[in-house]
Amino acid sequence: MKSARRKATYDDLRKVPEPLVAEIIDGELVTTPRPAVPHALAASAISAVLFVAFNGPPGGSSAPGGWWILYEPELHLSEDVLVPDLAGWRRARIATLPDAPAFTDPPDWVCEVVSPSTTRIDRGRKMRIYAREHVQHLWIVDPTAHTLEMYRLTDDRWLLVTTYEGSGTVRVEPFAEIDIDVARWWREP
Repeated sequence: MKSARRKATYDDLRKVPEPLVAEIIDGELVTTPRPAVPHALAASAISAVLFVAFNGPPGGSSAPGGWWILYEPELHLSEDVLVPDLAGWRRARIATLPDAPAFTDPPDWVCEVVSPSTTRIDRGRKMRIYAREHVQHLWIVDPTAHTLEMYRLTDDRWLLVTTYEGSGTVRVEPFAEIDIDVARWWREP
C-alpha cells in the first residue's frame, strides 16, 4: 500500500537553494533551474516594452498605461504558489500594489517563457491553474521556436487566439494598442 504524499509547504519552498526557482503546484514542490540566456533575453525584452508602454496610470500622454507589469511576481493562488515570468494587473481592478511579499489576487495577464525544463509544466499544470483563477489572457513565448501564442480565457477554457512566428511587428491582446517588435525577443543568429 502506498502512503499518501505529504503536501509541500511554504517552508519547504523557502529552503530551496539559489539559483533554483521554486513553486508549489498541486501540493508538490517543483524546482527548475534559472533560465538560460534565450529565455532571459525574451523575458527581459517583453518586460521592457510592456513596462514602458503600460506600467503607469491610464491615458498617459505618451503611453496607454493602465497596468501594473511585474517580472517574476510570486502568486499565492489557493494552495498553489506560482512564479510566472511576467504578470500584469489592470489598475482599474487593483488601484495600488499591495505591500506584501506575494500576490493573492490573480493577475489579468500572464506570460510564460518556456524552456526545455519548464514547457510541460507551463503548458499543462500552470495553464490549468491560471484558468481556474480566471486569468483573462495568457502568452506562451518559445524563444527557441521564435513563437508567441496568445490565449484568451473563454467559458473557463483557454482559447488559442493566434500564434505569431518569427520576427516582425505585432499587435496582441491585451496590449493591442501598441506595435510590438518580436524580433527583439530572439537571440540573433
